[in-house]
Amino acid sequence: MDELSLRLVPDELWGLVEPLVPPAKERPQGGGMSRVDDRKVFTAIVFVLTSGCAWRHLPPSFGVKVPTAHRRFMEWTEAGLWRRLHQAVLDELGSRGMIDWSRAMLDGASLRAKKGGSVTGPNPVDRGKAGSKIHALSDRSGIPLAVGISAANTHDNAALKPLVLAIPTIRSRRGPRRFKPAKLHADKAYDSGELRDWLRNRGIVPRLARKGIESSTKLGRHRWIIERTIAWLFGYRRLTVRYERYGTLFCGFLTLAAALTCYKKLTK
Repeated sequence: MDELSLRLVPDELWGLVEPLVPPAKERPQGGGMSRVDDRKVFTAIVFVLTSGCAWRHLPPSFGVKVPTAHRRFMEWTEAGLWRRLHQAVLDELGSRGMIDWSRAMLDGASLRAKKGGSVTGPNPVDRGKAGSKIHALSDRSGIPLAVGISAANTHDNAALKPLVLAIPTIRSRRGPRRFKPAKLHADKAYDSGELRDWLRNRGIVPRLARKGIESSTKLGRHRWIIERTIAWLFGYRRLTVRYERYGTLFCGFLTLAAALTCYKKLTK
């Protein structure tokens, strides 16, 4: 493999991915061309996510034709590969004691959806243009534990329950798997008595800022961590503007970005 491909997908990362790749669909005997290597396709997908390039601009140097890369991305998204990869990397982090469950943070950010599509809506901060929101929940150090998307006109607090429920059960260095932070911090957009009660019933201490009470200075003590996490995710250029018509495909890119963000923590 060339230097760029190894930089995008090192051997250690591929070692985590390879066991999770769905088996190839059976082909009629003697029909068609041989299947393109899964690692080459995965590397091409990571390049599209990282560079933000359109599928049609995928460089031929990856040894993968555009239709093959796009089709495999859709197949793997449908098969849940990105979610399982995210959990596999989180398990590695957890087994090394690198996840801090003492506090979690939650926030979201809007982006434009160029082609509209599912899970989009008029963005109130972008002159009503079609858009989506990405949502992220991280541990105390900013490791993304769960991500999701919604339409741009959906209230932020609607994402809290789905993200908390989406935290996978993660391996620990000692003891049982964990899936629950001790506290959850979020800004005033999540100010809701019903959400506080829901978190308490799940054994999570709510730290949701109250409108007109908590100052922006106090909020900033913790909020910068989740803002940095979202900045890490937006570092994958394919996420800065949504081009996918199907929300499941855009969420697939987001989940892969979260998995790669977690993997970078493993290598430090």
